[in-house]
Amino acid sequence: MMTPMEPGPPKTGLPHILLLDFGAVISRTLFETHAHTENVLGLPPGTLTWRGPLAPETDPLWRAMQRDEITERNYWERRAREVGALAGEAGWKPMTLMQKARQGMSATQVVRPEAAALVRQVAAAGLKAGILSNELALFFGPTWRSELPIMDQMTHIIDASDGGPLKPDPAAFERAMHAFGEPARAFVFVDDQARNVEGARAFGMTAIHFDVCDPSGSFAAAARAMGLAEAPGPRQIAGKARSHA
Repeated sequence: MMTPMEPGPPKTGLPHILLLDFGAVISRTLFETHAHTENVLGLPPGTLTWRGPLAPETDPLWRAMQRDEITERNYWERRAREVGALAGEAGWKPMTLMQKARQGMSATQVVRPEAAALVRQVAAAGLKAGILSNELALFFGPTWRSELPIMDQMTHIIDASDGGPLKPDPAAFERAMHAFGEPARAFVFVDDQARNVEGARAFGMTAIHFDVCDPSGSFAAAARAMGLAEAPGPRQIAGKARSHA
C-alpha cells in the first residue's frame, strides 16, 4: 500500500475536507422510513419489524453484521429478498428495495437536513466536501446522483460500486486521498459503521462515528473538527480566505 502523501499541513492545522458516507449519513435509513415503505408496498403497518441501529434487539441479522459474521451487502441482500417476498415478488436486489421503498419521496425527505446544512456550511467556508461509499450506485441506482441537489456540492464522489476497494480497506481511503490530492490528515470522515471509522483513523484521517439516533450531534462533532462550530463564513488562514477554486 502507498503511504499517505505529505505535502505539508494547512496552516490552521485543522482538516479541511469533509468526507461523508452516503447511506445513513447523508440519506435517511430505511429503518427510519418503514412506515412509508409499508404504505407504498401495500403492507400492513408494523410488518417491517427490523430496525437495525435504532433498536438492535429487534434485528438479529444486524447484530450478526456488526459482529462481522456477514457483510453490509449481505445484510441488504437478505432484506431485499425478504421485503420482495412480502410484496409478492421474487429476486429483489438491494437496488430494487431502495428504489421501491423511496417511491414518492422527495429529495428533502431522503436527505438529512443536518447533512445538507453542514455541506452548505463547508462550502460557505471555502472548503471541500465529498462522498466515500461502498455501494452508492449498487444500492441506489445510476441516476440517483442527478436527483439529489446535495450531490452537486461534492467535489468528488468515490463509489466502490465500480469494483473498487471497500471500506475499511486502507486502499479505499487511499483512493479518496488521491482523488482530492491531499494527505490523510486533511480529512474529516463520517460513517455510521464503526469498522469504517476505525479504518479511517488507522489510515490517518480524523473520523467521526455517525450515530443514527443523534444526527445533529454527529454532524456538530464533524463541524468542530473542521473549526466550523461558529456560523458559516469564510475561514481565514494566515490573513487570507482559504480558496479551493
